[in-house]
Amino acid sequence: MDTLFRSLDLIEPGDLVIYSGSIASHHGLWLAVPCGCGICQRLDQFGLAEVRFALVDPWGERSGPHHARRESITRSIACT
Repeated sequence: MDTLFRSLDLIEPGDLVIYSGSIASHHGLWLAVPCGCGICQRLDQFGLAEVRFALVDPWGERSGPHHARRESITRSIACT
């Protein structure tokens, strides 16, 4: 199953990702985790399939963006 996720380039919780979204000051390397805010949880309860991510600094030095779209992140080659 792990090989299937990797071959589809799916983002799994804890994967290293490169953020290239609309917040230019936050472009770079992050850990992706499912966004657990109330808005994203309610969207999930309504059955909307779009997964949003909260991005966590791997070194714990700064706060990352929330609600990041899948199109705004790319799985790092370190995850392969």
